[in-house]
Amino acid sequence: MSAPLMWAALADIAGAAGLLLAIRALPILSQPRMVERIAPYVRSSLPPEAELRPPAASLGAAAQILTPTLNVALRQLDRFSVNQDQLRRRLVQAGLELSVSDYRLQQLISAAAAAGIALLAVLVSAAAGRFQLLMAAAAVTAAAIIGILLRDQALAARIRRRRARMIAEFPTIAEMLALAVSAGESAPGAFERISRTARGELAGEFSQVIRHVKAGETFTEALRALSSHTDVPQIARFLEGLVVAVERGTPLAEVLRAQAADVREVSKRELMEAAGRKEIGMLVPVVFGILPLTIIFAIFPGLSLLQIGL
Repeated sequence: MSAPLMWAALADIAGAAGLLLAIRALPILSQPRMVERIAPYVRSSLPPEAELRPPAASLGAAAQILTPTLNVALRQLDRFSVNQDQLRRRLVQAGLELSVSDYRLQQLISAAAAAGIALLAVLVSAAAGRFQLLMAAAAVTAAAIIGILLRDQALAARIRRRRARMIAEFPTIAEMLALAVSAGESAPGAFERISRTARGELAGEFSQVIRHVKAGETFTEALRALSSHTDVPQIARFLEGLVVAVERGTPLAEVLRAQAADVREVSKRELMEAAGRKEIGMLVPVVFGILPLTIIFAIFPGLSLLQIGL
């Protein structure tokens, strides 16, 4: 395909996209839905999945023009998503104050950025005379999919880093909690004291527990909610033991001291397991690097003498 024909095709595509956007923005096709009309009046009673902020609130005033198109794209992403509740739980685990709509919008922006880079590469190759329509469409589509997957991988990496920080903070927080209860504090009071004095991911989660308790939830319900959305086995076992102790009236000081001792033992065991894995990893350069070089240095003089003798 020659360059004039290629530029004409791109101009036609851009014109068709602009025409579709103009048609989509017609008042007859952009009527607000029933849920959007009544949302300002029943916002407090809506479930979390219905409280979706418009894309313009996340991108600023410049997004007002593209709001209908962005809403359509977000609805399509929500339609093909696996599980809205699972995604919302992952956002909570990552410590992000984002709704599902905001996260889908970020995925859309990531896909658009990747597709734009691929389109730029296609234009450069077309200018060099190596344009193929099928390959160009495949490259742009693949880039958009990769952009969505990269945003998902970034979320998964953030969750892993946050879990690692919580596990690292957990032994110290457990000791502080046991010490506060042994000093005469109640369990909610100990949680509140730690949330005020400590810093870190677990201290922030304890602050959320105290907020839920002050909002009217029972302490055990708040602890179960924390155990479910942190999704860390060590913390879940600790909180479950605390819930059982509170519900059955077991002395908290003894329970928390025993739980803190268990946490220390688990931390030591995990440290030993990590050391064992690192030890095996350290053998790789020794076996595949240093040992072959040592053998070569030992054999090479003998081989040289044999060659000289021959």
